[in-house]
Amino acid sequence: MPLGTLDRSAPPLFSQGPSALSKLIFFSALALFLMVADARFHLTRPLRASIGAVLYPVQWLALKPVQLFAQGGLYMEDLQVAQRNEAEARRALALQAERASQADTLSIDNERLRALLELRQTTRTPGRAAEVLYDAADPYTRKIVIDQGLSQGIEAGSPVIDEHGVLGQVTQVQPFTSEVTLVIDRDLSIPVQNARTGARSVAFGDASAHGSGLELRFMAANADLQEGDLLATSGVDGVYPAGLPVAKIERIERRADSGFARIYCLPLARVTAARYVLVLTPVGTPSAAPPAAAAKKNDKPPKAAASAAAAPETRPARRERRTP
Repeated sequence: MPLGTLDRSAPPLFSQGPSALSKLIFFSALALFLMVADARFHLTRPLRASIGAVLYPVQWLALKPVQLFAQGGLYMEDLQVAQRNEAEARRALALQAERASQADTLSIDNERLRALLELRQTTRTPGRAAEVLYDAADPYTRKIVIDQGLSQGIEAGSPVIDEHGVLGQVTQVQPFTSEVTLVIDRDLSIPVQNARTGARSVAFGDASAHGSGLELRFMAANADLQEGDLLATSGVDGVYPAGLPVAKIERIERRADSGFARIYCLPLARVTAARYVLVLTPVGTPSAAPPAAAAKKNDKPPKAAASAAAAPETRPARRERRTP
């Protein structure tokens, strides 16, 4: 049978419908329309919410084995970490209790010695907690701003400390905020005392290329200083209470052509990462001498006056005896 005589059209029993290209164009346009409509009018949001609600139990059941396996490993790891932390905390607590008992004993002995020597008793400096808000906007200074001001009783010149040591000093007070100049600022200086030798000096903010630190100036090249020495406030300025840790000596440069040494110190306070601080009340000028010492000083002139007055009375008596 010749091929030209074959009928290539589909039999009437099977309807072909639209062509494949027409279907592609229609469904592409429908998909584009649905995407635009969903983006603009959120038409499919309820449908997605319904499907998500129906499929949530299935997802929950499918994820449970994975979560149980992961949580089991984390539980064992957290348990070991918690046991180690508990052991370290117990050791630290025992050590802290021992130090606290020693501190109480030393405090009692100190009070007794001061009473015996009739020295001025040290007073505890009150303070107020504050939070650091932000760093000062001036890039040429090292200052921070705290959330306490005149309304909270903050005074200009008040010392500021953190849990590690002296952080700085309040230099400007606003009604609700205060500006604190850090110890590493070049315009701030603190009288300090070497805890090992007792030598007094002044620590200045280091403005050189050495970085964020302090510097002891005008110290002799042969001064008894060592790397690692602790520097604490001396209390002679009437602002900082005595004994507050300030810095540790990090590096000492002794030059043959100079009579002074370059001493670089590392601040103990977290000058670049402080979050919560304590603002102390300025110590003020030293109080007057104790009444007992004043009484002793006042007793000497009357005795001297009495002896001076008694001397002229005895001399005329001797002259009267020699005259007859």
